[in-house]
Amino acid sequence: MPVSSQHKVYLPENAKSNQYILAEFKASPELYQHYVGSWHCYQQLSEQLFKLAEEYQLYNVHLIANDKVPVVRFHHEAYSLQTAEQVPFFYNPLYHEAQDLISTANYQAKKIQLLFLATGDNLRANAADFHQRVCQLLHKLKQHLPVKDVAIKIRDHQHLTYDLFAKLKAPTESYGYKLRSLGARYKARQVELAEHSALTYVHVTLPVSRQLKQRFADNISEHSSLYQGLSASFEQAIAGKQLGHCAMVANGLTPLVRNSKFEQSDTSAELIRLGFDPSRSETPFVTYCSTEKLVDTVHFLFVATEADKTEMGFGKFMNRVESALHSLGDKLHLDGKQQDMIVRFHQHISYLF
Repeated sequence: MPVSSQHKVYLPENAKSNQYILAEFKASPELYQHYVGSWHCYQQLSEQLFKLAEEYQLYNVHLIANDKVPVVRFHHEAYSLQTAEQVPFFYNPLYHEAQDLISTANYQAKKIQLLFLATGDNLRANAADFHQRVCQLLHKLKQHLPVKDVAIKIRDHQHLTYDLFAKLKAPTESYGYKLRSLGARYKARQVELAEHSALTYVHVTLPVSRQLKQRFADNISEHSSLYQGLSASFEQAIAGKQLGHCAMVANGLTPLVRNSKFEQSDTSAELIRLGFDPSRSETPFVTYCSTEKLVDTVHFLFVATEADKTEMGFGKFMNRVESALHSLGDKLHLDGKQQDMIVRFHQHISYLF
């Protein structure tokens, strides 16, 4: 096999691509004092933002002023439904455009979040251009802010999403990806990034089907047998695959993966924030579950280490992940024609602008 092919992972042709950039800055008392109340502040900032967005051909842009976490996913139908802690955005980059100011009545935000969703086709090929246009907008927006030298944190997120069992459900072609790092891809497009931190990981969701419940059924009210069975199967599936950072979440919370030297978890009513240090080659496998709660979805996480990043990309890492997932499917006797296992490959970079 040619060396280049060894560094490629072959994903279904219908894998969905998303890119979004989240830029945020502190909503300080110094900022608010220039406006007649917080609502006036958000209105004025959003008007400036949306005007600049048109100038830089950015057509799906939102200002979030309620300190909730934005979550972006591909969907054929565009909608956004707020929860107590999250603002999920579902959209199809090919068709959906929007400009929204999202705030909560009588709530003064601690930070202003500017969300830019990439639109059009060939998102991965055009990712560097999108990033550059967002930075140009932010540079001009900073000049209009009443507070000077505001530090803006930029987070560039890119996803590839597909069903592991897509080929079993319908004939589909495959496309080879090297999955190069964002820095390398941007440099090839003559876009130089500032010094940044990077994180690459895979987030897999598995619905808890009737078949899974029956397979691990027990005679007690708690669901420890189900979670112990899933955890043991997952640990066996990743054994020997050189996957150093793995976790299973089965407690009803949405996992958020963070690049952190402090490898610990932090939970709230809806979210569990998990810190991983990519510079470490390996950490113990961990499971987060709630035996008194029957969840409808189990999350499996694979975080790439610095050793998983090659000059060619993360293709080899992703092949090992897929091998582990197919092994997990076999151990759980999943019927790929009836069951989904949604795989989302994440690449993130962040830096101060």
